[in-house]
Amino acid sequence: MFAFIARQPILTGKKEVFAYELLFRNGVNDCFPESLDDDASPSSKEILKLNLEDISCQKQAFINFDKTTLLNGLPEILDPNNIVVEVDHLGNVDDELVNSCKRAKDQGFKIALDHLDDINQSKLLLPFVDIVKLDVMRHPVAHNGDNISMWKDNGVKLIAEHVDTPASFEQCVDLGFDYFQGYFFSRPQAYNKKPLPSSKLSLTSLISECNKSSFDVSAVNEIIEKDAGLSYMLLRFINNPLVNKRHKITSLKHALTYMGEVEVKKFIALLALANLADDKPLELLHLSLVRAKFCDLLAREKCVGDNPPLGFLTGLFSLLDALLDQRMHDAVSQLPIVEEVKHALCGGQNQLAIYLALAKAFESATWLKVKRASDMLMMEQAHCHSLFNEAIVWGNSVRQTLSSHFPVTKTRRTS
Repeated sequence: MFAFIARQPILTGKKEVFAYELLFRNGVNDCFPESLDDDASPSSKEILKLNLEDISCQKQAFINFDKTTLLNGLPEILDPNNIVVEVDHLGNVDDELVNSCKRAKDQGFKIALDHLDDINQSKLLLPFVDIVKLDVMRHPVAHNGDNISMWKDNGVKLIAEHVDTPASFEQCVDLGFDYFQGYFFSRPQAYNKKPLPSSKLSLTSLISECNKSSFDVSAVNEIIEKDAGLSYMLLRFINNPLVNKRHKITSLKHALTYMGEVEVKKFIALLALANLADDKPLELLHLSLVRAKFCDLLAREKCVGDNPPLGFLTGLFSLLDALLDQRMHDAVSQLPIVEEVKHALCGGQNQLAIYLALAKAFESATWLKVKRASDMLMMEQAHCHSLFNEAIVWGNSVRQTLSSHFPVTKTRRTS
C-alpha cells in the first residue's frame, strides 16, 4: 500500500536524474501531511509503512514541509540520508522558523528553499540552506544574475523550476543553474520530418509484430539474432525478477513458452523503443515505461485490448514525438502501430486516451484531473493510485536493468 504521492524528476545539466520531488495529495499545497493520525486522511497513515525509496528510485527525495510541520518537528520515520527538506511558502521568516531549520540541519537533513517571496527575509536562513528553487516562469529573481550569484557565492545549489521547453533549459544552463525541474526533456528538441535512419528500420519490424494479433516467432527471432545487443538486452529484460522469478530464460522461444505471447510482445515493444531512444535522456524512456505499465494495468482492469496489448503500447509510445523530435502525427506514421493506439496518441478521444490522461494527471499531481479521469473510467481514485505506484516500482526495476547497458547518449557526450 502506498500513500497518495506524485513524483517529478529533478535533472542535472546532463539530463540525468538527480532527485525526485514527492507531492502529497493529502497535504496542504502538496506538502507532507501535518498529521499521520488524522482519521480524515487515512491514506496519510500509509506513509508509516511506505518505503520512499521505491518511489524515488533510490534517488534523493525532495519533500515539501509547511511551517507548522517544521515547528512541530520532522517525523522520525524520515531518513536524513535520503530526504531533502523543502521549506515552502516562507512568508515571514521568524526566529521559530530559523530554529526549526537549524534543528533539521542538525539532524542531518539538507534544506531547500522554495517559493521565495522576499529574498532579504530568506537570507536569514542562509546558514542552513543547501539548495534554492526558483520558478523561472513567474519569479523575476530567476533572471537576475546578481541574485543568482549571491546564492552561488555562498555555496548554495540552484534548481530552476517549471523548465518546460528545451529553449528554457538552455537559458537556465546559461544563467548558472545547477539542476532543472520540469518536462523540458519530454519535448521535441526541434521538429523535423526526417525518416528513420536505416539502422533503425529493423525496429519497425519488431513493433509491427507486437501490434499483430498473431506472433511470428521465427521472424522476430531472426531480427534479434542478427543484433547481439538486442539479444542481450532482451534476455536482461525477460530475466528481470519482477517479470520472471523462477526460471532462467535463455532464448526468445523459451521466453514465449514460459511467459506467453502477450508478455513477450510487451518486452519486444519495449526493446524496440529503447533502441529508438538511444540518443535521448534515460528519464524519457523511464517515463514511457511507467506510462506503459500503468495503462496496461488499467486496460486489464477494464478488460480492454489484451492481444495486442493496447494499453501497454499506448503508454509506451506516448512520448514518441520527443524520442524522434517529430510531431506525433508524423512519428506514428513511420511506425506500424494499431489505429486505436494511433488515435489516442494523436489527441483522439477513446478509452486509451483516458488512460493516458490519467497517467499525465498523476505525473503533474493535478488531483482534480485525477478525479475526473477516474470517474470517467468508473474506478476508485485510491485503486488507480495504487496501480500508478505499482507502475512506478515496475518502471524503476526495468530502468535499473537498462541503465548500466544503455548506450551513451548524445546529450551526455556534449554536455
